[in-house]
Amino acid sequence: MIRSMTGFGEAEEATAAGVVRVEIKTVNHRFFNANIRTPTGFDRLEGDIQSWLRPFLSRGHVTYTLSIGRDTTEANDTLPELDLERAKRYGELLETLRRELGIEAPVDLSHISRFGEIFRAPDPGSASVQVEGEVVRRLTEAAAAEVVELREAEGARLQRDLEEHLQAIDEALVRVEAQAPERLVAERDRLRAAVAELTDTHAVDEDRLAREIAYLAEKWDLNEEVVRFRSHVELFHETLQADASEPVGKRLGFLIQEMNREANTIGSKANDAQISQTAVALKEDVERLREQVENVE
Repeated sequence: MIRSMTGFGEAEEATAAGVVRVEIKTVNHRFFNANIRTPTGFDRLEGDIQSWLRPFLSRGHVTYTLSIGRDTTEANDTLPELDLERAKRYGELLETLRRELGIEAPVDLSHISRFGEIFRAPDPGSASVQVEGEVVRRLTEAAAAEVVELREAEGARLQRDLEEHLQAIDEALVRVEAQAPERLVAERDRLRAAVAELTDTHAVDEDRLAREIAYLAEKWDLNEEVVRFRSHVELFHETLQADASEPVGKRLGFLIQEMNREANTIGSKANDAQISQTAVALKEDVERLREQVENVE
């Protein structure tokens, strides 16, 4: 069973500091590449967070977000704080303005209260330092486990698609095996007809013709390519069925390179329209395998 590198997971827990939430998103990447976003004061945990993620995610671009949110009910019940120094300063400025403009009416509280800056919300970051690292670890592992579950589900869909392309490749190789001998027969008949036409006689040197056909048979032989191709396909099948505890994406990528090499050789040695068309179909299926394997962990 294989895993995709696309996944999402989240976990949250209510604490005295507020609701601690971890969100993890992953997409395909050749290596493990983590982008960790944490509130101020949590930088010290970034190294630990990476170590907590690695047992779950071996490859992929990982976007990790840690946030601290106050409980909605608590936030609604929390009164704003007064910035007394700012209020005094506004009062002094208004008093100065009153004197400079010669206004007789005194400065009162209604004038100062119009400046909303004198009231401030409690600092939500002041409580975040109370969140213990163990809480972050627990939430990180829970969210990562959810990512793995989604990756496995997506991996099952990828595997079905990959196996369909492998089946198409098997069928194409069967056609190559069937078509290969026919081209030698056709070439023998063509050579015999060409010799007869040039010599104006039906007396053809069968020994010389047999040697020529034998030379072409060796030159055009596709048996080794087909055998190697089938070997790669079989190993690909075995890798798909293996335990998903280890990443297999790089191994599958290597097998696809080898398959593409064999498809190119079959095309170059085809010397036959039907086999050339089959080689093109092989390369198309191998390319579809490559596109899908790019997202396999």
